Amino acid sequence: MASRRALRIGLLPGDGIGREVIPAGRLVLDAISRTLPLSFTYTTLPAGYSTFLETGTALPTMTVQTLKSECDAALFGAVSSPSKKVTGYSSPIVALRKQMDLYANVRPVKTVPSAAKQIDLVIVRENTEDLYVKEERTRETAEGKVAEAVKRITEKASRRIAKMAGEVAKRRQKIRDQGVQSTHLRPLVTVTHKSNVLSQTDGLFREACREVLAQREYAHLEVEEQIVDSMVYKLFRQPEAYDVVVAPNLYGDILSDGAAALVGSLGLVPSANLGDRFVIGEPCHGSAPDIEGKGIANPIATIRSVGLMLEFLDEEKAAGRIYAAVEANLDEGKILSPDMGGKGTTKEVLEDILKRI
Repeated sequence: MASRRALRIGLLPGDGIGREVIPAGRLVLDAISRTLPLSFTYTTLPAGYSTFLETGTALPTMTVQTLKSECDAALFGAVSSPSKKVTGYSSPIVALRKQMDLYANVRPVKTVPSAAKQIDLVIVRENTEDLYVKEERTRETAEGKVAEAVKRITEKASRRIAKMAGEVAKRRQKIRDQGVQSTHLRPLVTVTHKSNVLSQTDGLFREACREVLAQREYAHLEVEEQIVDSMVYKLFRQPEAYDVVVAPNLYGDILSDGAAALVGSLGLVPSANLGDRFVIGEPCHGSAPDIEGKGIANPIATIRSVGLMLEFLDEEKAAGRIYAAVEANLDEGKILSPDMGGKGTTKEVLEDILKRI
């Protein structure tokens, strides 16, 4: 009998519906532990705007220290961000990515097998720099205020995100070779940039990606480029043509949310924040204050994020069971949350998926 692998998972519900969907993710892990030689223990940790209001910090030092010293991986729910500047507040997930060196955000976007147009792509987004370094200033001039922001692109960050994209493409092809249905016959990486205008910053990103993906270990990958505005157009016109898309932070953020519209709802789209030693699963939706407390939040993005987290912990079999259960729920279409045109509650959607696991 195979020995059980024990994993400790940090749970960061955050704000809004994050507090409703992260418990669903925990129940999915519990279901997996009853069917496979895996066991999970949990540590619930504070983070978010509500934590900031209570303590004066959105990401307590204790949360980061606990993740680093006690946890194998984590799940992050959602965060509410004020629309106006609040002194002392900054996004906890952005800070968490920096402090844990989670330099890649991986977001799969996939339709169910019965969909008229088959989409199966992954957006690999650089997580630590670009305009998201949040170095801004506003100055007074004779013509009024001028606001400026730093766009930082480094060779180091660009090379390692390119390597991550290459590894994701290899992993996806390995799964396809095992018989998993896909629209892609061979792995393709699309490097997205705006180097025709931003020749220094995006030019460096483009050059670094090209150099990495030209290495021998990625010789079997097809590599192409797309200017970001053209990428947006083609993503909506022919999304089935894309496999792995790699982009700097801002473009990756925009493309990821846009791609979610292709499959119906942000409530379906998972993500993983990855570094060399740690992974945090994170649904792509926000805190959704308009439906908070109503019990109708779609748990599927979180459930898929659990699968993605397990996938990058090298537990592909467990991830596969989760993905199959979710796809079966969506394909049948009988128990769906309101964002998918159904009337199902969070609990009902979760229970249907748990039965399929």
